[in-house]
Amino acid sequence: MRTRGTLRLATRGSTLARRQASLVQEALKDRRYEAELVTVETTGDQIRDELIHRLGKTGAFVRELDERVLEGDLDGAIHSMKDMPTEQPQELITAAVPERGAPGDALVTPDGSTLEELPDGATVGTSSLRRRAQLLSERPNLEIEPLRGNVDTRLEKLLAPALQAEHQERTEADKERKGNTGDEDFEPEFDRTADEWFDGLSELEKQALGREVETEYDAIVLAQAGLERSGLEHYVEYQELPTSTFVPAPGQGALAVTATDGETAREIQSAIDHPRSRVETTVERSILAELGGGCIAPVGIYAVLQGEYVHASVTVFDRDGKESVTGSRDLPVETHAEAAREFARDLSERGAATLIERARDDADGTDNTDVAEDDKPMGK
Repeated sequence: MRTRGTLRLATRGSTLARRQASLVQEALKDRRYEAELVTVETTGDQIRDELIHRLGKTGAFVRELDERVLEGDLDGAIHSMKDMPTEQPQELITAAVPERGAPGDALVTPDGSTLEELPDGATVGTSSLRRRAQLLSERPNLEIEPLRGNVDTRLEKLLAPALQAEHQERTEADKERKGNTGDEDFEPEFDRTADEWFDGLSELEKQALGREVETEYDAIVLAQAGLERSGLEHYVEYQELPTSTFVPAPGQGALAVTATDGETAREIQSAIDHPRSRVETTVERSILAELGGGCIAPVGIYAVLQGEYVHASVTVFDRDGKESVTGSRDLPVETHAEAAREFARDLSERGAATLIERARDDADGTDNTDVAEDDKPMGK
């Protein structure tokens, strides 16, 4: 029953974006607000043949949504926080940060292998330079290959080779079974026919079976929150990577609702803002803004509220994970934003600025964000 009017909120159209927007919609509904989700295509959604770090602009998945809000067409916009640039138009504010999901990364393998168990030379898929640097820092003998697409697309690309090989084996076994129909001593290799095996597959596996294989991945890395919000975590084997060594992207796992400063924004904040998540992500984004390297350098920033302090951890790598500047600090809650900026300045003086500048030179003016987990157009 509508009691407080309908809020019209912008969202991207990908499956994951819609699922995340539905979380916000349900949270508002619990507070007796009706929310209508309006799909808006973004620049990032239109890129079909480039990795997102070559787009050349920040906020590829954000700008068009916020523009609709600034123009007055919509009441707010729902974003994955890690996609948001640290600078926003003055008229726009982050009205709410709902309770954060899992902040870390997950390593997904076809057989449940851990990072330590992957063989030398194993191919790991990711288009995030942060994840690439962290993987190579831990396992320099890995081969890191680009990977983009929806969460389900990425998983299908991982699962496809093994499933297709098994399907071929079962098809050949079916032929052998038919050729030995009258042989009482013949023992089939498989208990089920290829068709029976296919019928028992999940929808994800069935889609993977028909996917064209360009690169055979031994593992892929993606955000755990994206995996869980897609509802696919029960269909794959994965390892939660420790946030101590695989420090997440700032804001990873968090959503944000932007709106123009005013009564509507205050109502949204009162209804669904999660103070702890806001404090932690404010620290992360303040450090990122001060470092100035979020779009061009492999940077991980993770903050955890612990009583009167916010424990912040930061890693800044070169692109191959060979050099890094790391640090952690307990920041007072009362001054968490300014304390975060001071921490970032200290890290810059310790060498983070040098690594970021080197990454800027390497990038040759192109963007290098952590790739959104649901880049729909590349899911082919």
